[in-house]
Amino acid sequence: MVYVYIKYLTGEVSFMKNAGYLMLVVISMVLITAASSCTEEEISEPEASEPEAIDPEFEAADKKNQVFGEVSETAATGAGEIEIDGLGTFSFDPQKVETVRKDIFREGYFSIFDILVYLAQDGQIDMDYYFDEEMNTHIIDSLDGRTDWWYSAYYDGGWLERSVYRMDHYPYKDEMFLKMVKQPEERLESIYNTYRDEIRRKDENGGKIIVPEVIIEGKNDKHIFEEVEVTAHNLRSDMFQPVVVTAIDTILSLAEKGEISYDLQWYESIGTAGVVKSYWVNRINEDESQGRCGFVYEAGDELFYFFNGNHNHIPSDIRTINSPNYVKYFWICI
Repeated sequence: MVYVYIKYLTGEVSFMKNAGYLMLVVISMVLITAASSCTEEEISEPEASEPEAIDPEFEAADKKNQVFGEVSETAATGAGEIEIDGLGTFSFDPQKVETVRKDIFREGYFSIFDILVYLAQDGQIDMDYYFDEEMNTHIIDSLDGRTDWWYSAYYDGGWLERSVYRMDHYPYKDEMFLKMVKQPEERLESIYNTYRDEIRRKDENGGKIIVPEVIIEGKNDKHIFEEVEVTAHNLRSDMFQPVVVTAIDTILSLAEKGEISYDLQWYESIGTAGVVKSYWVNRINEDESQGRCGFVYEAGDELFYFFNGNHNHIPSDIRTINSPNYVKYFWICI
């Protein structure tokens, strides 16, 4: 079996042996990140058991919604590392890192931005930053006396890919690759502009997350839902505060209205990806993941459609959303 690795600058597609991450691509609705084109070079399955359905509540397409598996211990415990371009590699103890986004994360969980804050407070790096309310995120003003920083990151078993996801929303997990890299100012500003648009949209909707367009392209049919209000369902109450809305809540909110039905499956690991620990969407209506086919997803602004930054391998149950312009789940076969 193989996975596809996209080399963004050249458009080259190469096939490499990796049974685990083929499954990760196919059955997931996931995602995780990377840098821009100027930094390109920087840039087991769970044991078989009889799944137990948890709280099936709503019905659509003649099927009930089902959640298989239970959340395990998910807090990071192993020593981590982050590389900072021009400075070197820094180690940290995840149990010593505290989040600056207590509105998002529960105690014991934190973002990749929080790692930098920890290193700065520990005197290991020199970093100035501030919180921008109009974007609902922290911005690095300077790091090592230099500006225009972004990140390259991926979870265990992953690979480099572009991402425009907020750095202080991006959950840290064990065995994660992290690197801070320089980016063109104009690219960062284009990312920040989409953040401002999201918060403006949310404010105009009275603080509600109303997604202008939710697209579901299954194997058999396509559905487009407009002006979808997405609410928190606390699927990942281990990691997030109760009010936090994630991308997977889009599916749960549509099902709540009787528009679709779904199955979710918890995965501890998948093949060579030893640290997964997330729920994935295995079925929407009549389309159920099997073999090399299944649902993946993306969310954000059209400017960063697909591999430009919205489609990456952060599992959708841990991808916090503010008020994206669209959310899309689509069927692929590798």
